[in-house]
Amino acid sequence: MTEPNNKQLRAIDAPFVALGPSGVAIRDRLKHLTPEDETVLRLVGDHLGSLASRDLKARCADGLEHSADTWAARKRALTAESSSRWAGSITKASHDQWALSRRCQLAHIDSLEAGVRTLRHRLSQPIGQKGTKRAPGGYRSEHEWFMKSRRLAALECRLERERAEREAGIVHVVRGGRRLLGTRHNLAKAQLSEQEWRQRWEAERWFLAADGESGKRYGNETLRVTPEGEVSIKLPAPLAHLANARNGRYVLSARVAFAHRGEEWADRISANRAVAYRIHYDVPRGRWYLTASWQRPVVTTIPLEAARAKGMVGVDTNADHFAAYRLDACGNPVGDPHRFFYDLSGTAPHRDAQIRHAITRLLHWAKQCGVAAIGIEDLDFTAEKTREKHGRNKRFRQLISGIPTGRLKARLVSMAAEMNVSIVAVDPAYTSQWGDEHWRRPLTSRTRKMSRHDAASVAIGRRALGHPIRRRTTPPQHHQSDGAGHRTVQADRGARGREETRRPVTERAPDAHSQTGNIQGTRATSASTTVRDARSAGQRVQDPLLITDEER
Repeated sequence: MTEPNNKQLRAIDAPFVALGPSGVAIRDRLKHLTPEDETVLRLVGDHLGSLASRDLKARCADGLEHSADTWAARKRALTAESSSRWAGSITKASHDQWALSRRCQLAHIDSLEAGVRTLRHRLSQPIGQKGTKRAPGGYRSEHEWFMKSRRLAALECRLERERAEREAGIVHVVRGGRRLLGTRHNLAKAQLSEQEWRQRWEAERWFLAADGESGKRYGNETLRVTPEGEVSIKLPAPLAHLANARNGRYVLSARVAFAHRGEEWADRISANRAVAYRIHYDVPRGRWYLTASWQRPVVTTIPLEAARAKGMVGVDTNADHFAAYRLDACGNPVGDPHRFFYDLSGTAPHRDAQIRHAITRLLHWAKQCGVAAIGIEDLDFTAEKTREKHGRNKRFRQLISGIPTGRLKARLVSMAAEMNVSIVAVDPAYTSQWGDEHWRRPLTSRTRKMSRHDAASVAIGRRALGHPIRRRTTPPQHHQSDGAGHRTVQADRGARGREETRRPVTERAPDAHSQTGNIQGTRATSASTTVRDARSAGQRVQDPLLITDEER
């Protein structure tokens, strides 16, 4: 579906219903741990973390030569120092981390290629050449041209190195996180001491995660949680002497009780279905947490026509709020626009909480409206936020970089599935432009103020419903209510006071009561003092002169 326009437009992809989540993760705090429990957890995490670091190094060294035989050899080497199941979890985590690094490497190469193309084009333009909407122009000065030529050389060198590393299967991975590693050089800015940073670094490099196994007792043999909430750990071979239970297991004194999805979790472990667990330590808070996760079949989505049957809520995603508008099945806006604000400044947990709260309010409002689906743009700013793309417009680059597109889509799809609300993803092309052109002014009134984002939400909802964004075409002039012009009984467009309330034919004089001598009321009209408005007892004739007493 394309919108009619004079310029050449790109093809617009058809809307589709987004698939639901394929996994579930829940978390609970490990309370009332004894000092012995914390000591065992630290020892196990540190020991398995060192094995995981060594295995990841071996996996990165294999590169593209990785095979099932090398995987089995690495697992056998780790089994002697841990256990067969711990070794399987470690090798699988290393393989997944290497694959993730490869995908990130490819995305980085695409970003470098986009930057190089833009720089080459702008350097080829004359200095001061103005750009268009389709292609940027030249640089403003010779100094800027020179600095950009140096940046082009640096990007080309970096791109060549990244391509060579990808062909060789070389990736760069930091266990513990590259951001936390860089914080070590800016402790004053991060308001951390070296000891505090060291504690966070070591905790991030621990390994206390075990994959589940269907058919085994309670779905996991390594990290086991009973229906009563008892947590036990299969200790690695070098730490087996710390066991306080049979078969080299250590039982924690803490008990877990999952408040969210607790019944679903209990059903799985009662049927001995696979459940993966992970224990991690929050250093700033000094708390231990247990996360349980499992896979489930993809939530079945309703057909697109069924999602459109009850109308749609169009949502425009912005850097600080959601702009939403309800539309009926015919694509007509209903009611007033709604905005759900959030603040993406601060720490990552704060930003994540803001997104969750805004999505929760949006979903509750959509349920109140009675719709079955929400229309949202399928945004991806991966190649749109580079310095070369937008030049000196740093504020705009920060704006689009701050929109949490990936996390927002994942959160919205998973949370909407729990409330039986479908998500219809649409092509974001021209939604803001056409929404502002066709819907902003018609929907603006004295009691309703429309923003560009509100109009974009209407455009998104209409595209999700399968309707064109533009409004109905104005009928021909003779098919309108006034025919070829304004009605003869109406005041002309140039008449003063044509929009005012019509005045009465006879106005009552201020002193009507005293002139008529009517004490009871003032309903009788008073005589006018002017000749033009004086009442006459004579008959009406065609003679324009007044009738006098002599003529009678």
